[in-house]
Amino acid sequence: MRLSVIIAVFLVSILVGGAAGMVAGYLRSAPTLDQVVFEQERTTYIYDIEGRVIARLYRENRIPVRLEQMPRHLRDAIVAIEDSRFYEHFGFDLRAILRAVVADIRRVFGDDGYLQGGSTITQQLAKNAFLTHERTLSRKLQEALWAIQIERKYSKAEILETYLNEIYLGPGVYGVEAASQYYFGKSVSDLTLAEAALLAGLAQNPGLYSPFRDPEAAERRRNIVLSRMEELGMITPAEARAARSEPVVVTQASQPRNLAPHFVNYVIQRLLELDGIDANTIYAGGLQVYTTLDLDMQRAAEEAIRQAFSDPSGLLARVSTTDANGLDQPQASLIALDPHTGHIKAMIGGRNRDEFNRAVQARRQPGSAIKPFIYAAAIDKGLTPATIRVDEPFTWTNPQTGEVWQPQNFGRTFAGPITLRRALEESVNIVAIKLLAEDVPVRTVIDLATRMGITTLQTTGARNDVNLAFALGGLTNGVRPIEMAQAYGVLANGGIRTEPMAILRVVGPDGAVLHEFRPRQEVVLSEVTSYILTDMLRGVIERGTGRRANIGRPAAGKTGTTQDNQDAWFVGYTPDLVAAVWIGHDTPTPMNSRFGNVGSGEAAAIWARFMQSALAATPVRDFPKPAEGLVEDVLIDTATGLLARNTCLFIPRADMRYEIFAAGTEPTELSPRCYNPFWTPN
Repeated sequence: MRLSVIIAVFLVSILVGGAAGMVAGYLRSAPTLDQVVFEQERTTYIYDIEGRVIARLYRENRIPVRLEQMPRHLRDAIVAIEDSRFYEHFGFDLRAILRAVVADIRRVFGDDGYLQGGSTITQQLAKNAFLTHERTLSRKLQEALWAIQIERKYSKAEILETYLNEIYLGPGVYGVEAASQYYFGKSVSDLTLAEAALLAGLAQNPGLYSPFRDPEAAERRRNIVLSRMEELGMITPAEARAARSEPVVVTQASQPRNLAPHFVNYVIQRLLELDGIDANTIYAGGLQVYTTLDLDMQRAAEEAIRQAFSDPSGLLARVSTTDANGLDQPQASLIALDPHTGHIKAMIGGRNRDEFNRAVQARRQPGSAIKPFIYAAAIDKGLTPATIRVDEPFTWTNPQTGEVWQPQNFGRTFAGPITLRRALEESVNIVAIKLLAEDVPVRTVIDLATRMGITTLQTTGARNDVNLAFALGGLTNGVRPIEMAQAYGVLANGGIRTEPMAILRVVGPDGAVLHEFRPRQEVVLSEVTSYILTDMLRGVIERGTGRRANIGRPAAGKTGTTQDNQDAWFVGYTPDLVAAVWIGHDTPTPMNSRFGNVGSGEAAAIWARFMQSALAATPVRDFPKPAEGLVEDVLIDTATGLLARNTCLFIPRADMRYEIFAAGTEPTELSPRCYNPFWTPN
C-alpha cells in the first residue's frame, strides 16, 4: 500500500512539474504590447487566374491616438459589448468562458444563436502575436497565460488604448480613429454616443454589420450596444433612447485602391468564412490568395459599362445623375461566370467604388428574364417549341382574394395562335402566364428555378411568389444577378448547375496550401431540355427582343424590363461564358426621360460589348448537340405547329422552318394548310 502511494505521489509530482514548466515557458515567452501589434504583420496578395496581382492587403489605414483623445462613451461602448468585466478580471474571464461554452453547446443541439467567443480584450490582443488562429487547447492556454502576463506588465488604460488602436473595423480600416474618419468623416474625438455605439458594434463582424452594406443590421447592432451600456449603468435610459432614435448616417470614404474592388471585397468575405482565417490573418498574415478572376475580362467589363454611361449620344449618359450620397445613378452591375467550372471571371458591383456589391447583394425584380424557367419546365413536361398557345386577352380571378387581373403584353396587342418559340423570342406575356395557369404549376417552376440556383423565391407567408405574377417577374424578394448568371449557366452546361466560386486556393506564408477548392456541381435539368431551350433563346438574340446582344457568334439569352422601366436586364451565354447585366437606381426609380426610356436594350448592348471583348481571342464554338437519337429536326408549319413538306403548295415558305424536338415529341400529323388553301385557325 505504501509503495503504491509513493508511486502515485511520484507520478503526480512529474505531471505537476511538467505543467508548471510548460506554464513557466509560456509566461517567459509572453509578448510585449509592441510585439502584439507590429511583430507579425505581412502583406497578403490576391492574384487573378493568370497569377497577376489584383490587390495587396495590409494594415495601412491605421491612425494611432491616445486614450485621452477617445471619448468616454466610445471606450465604454467597446468595453460593454466586447468585455464588460474588463476592469475586474486579470486577463481572462472565467464567467465569460463558461457562458460561451454553454451557448456553443446549445447551438450544437439545435438552439439558434451565435457562437460565443469568451475572449477578453486582453486575450484578443494576445492572439495578435500568433500568425494563425488555431482552436486547440494548448493555444487557448497559451493565450490565457499571455493575457495574464500582459495584465501584470501593463495598466488597463495601456491595454485598452492598444486594443482601440489595433481593432479591425472595416476593409483595410484598423483602429477607432481610422474607422471614425472612414465611416463618419470626422475625428474619433468628435463622435456622438450613437456613432460610438455603431463603431463598437462593428468589432464582432465588420462585414456583417457594415452600415454601407446593410444599414438595418448596423442599426440593430448599434442598439444592442446601447442597451448593454444602459444595463451596465454607463449611460442613462434617456441617453440610450435619444441615441437609438438617431438615424444611421455614414459618409463613404475612399477605399484602398485595387483593380477589382467589389471582387476583392467578395473574396475577403469568403476568406472570413474559412477555418483558421480571420481579419488579422488576411491583413497581416502574408497569405497568397489565388482567385478565378480574369483581369482581362474584368477590364472588358469595366470598359463596357464605362462606355455605355459616357457616350454623350447614348441614353444612359443622358439620364445619369448623382444622388445625395455622391453615388452615380442609375447603377449597373455585371457578373460573368464560366458555366462549366463556376469560376467568377469578372465582377462589377456598381459604377462607384462603394461597399455595396450589386452583382451579389442586390435583389431586384427580373421582369421577363424569369421566363426561361417557365419554358424549361414546360419543355421538361413534353411541350415543344412548336406547341401552339393563343395570345389573346386573358382574365384571371384570384381564388383567395377574388381580385380580378387582366395582364397585358408590351404594346397592348395580341398575336393570336403562336408557337412557344415565337412567344419566347418576342417575350409575349400572355403566353407565359397561360403556361403557368394551364400547363406547369407555379410551384413546379419555382422548384426548378431554385434547383438551378435562384435562392430568393418565396413559397410561404402572406406575400409569396406562388401566383401568376411570377410569369412577369413580379417577385416578393427579387433576384440576385450572380444567381441569374448561375441559373442561365445551367443551360450552357447541359443541365448541370455549378456553384459560383471565387477562390482557387489559399497559401500560407510558409508556402503550405491552407485551403483548395474544386467546382461543386449537380445535374438539375436534362441535357435535351437545356439544348432545346438554348436553341429557343438563340432566337431571342437573332430575331427577338435581344437583337442588340447579337455578337456574331452562337449565343443565347433573355431580356428583362420591369414595370415603369425601374430595372433593365440582359442575361446571356455562349458555350463557355455566361454573363448577367443589370441596370437600375439603388432606390427603384423609373428610368424614363424626354430622350427615351432605359430598358433591356441598354443592358443587352453592355452585354454584347463585354462579350465581344472578353471572347475576342477565343475560337468560335457552337453549343454541343445531344447524342444522336435524343433530338430530332423536323420541318413544321409555324402557323399550326404540325408537319410540313416541301411539296405543300399552300404553306408560305416563310411559315416553314426546321424545328427541334426531344425524340418522341415531334408532331406526326400533317398541317391542314398543306392541302387546304382556305384553312383558318379555329
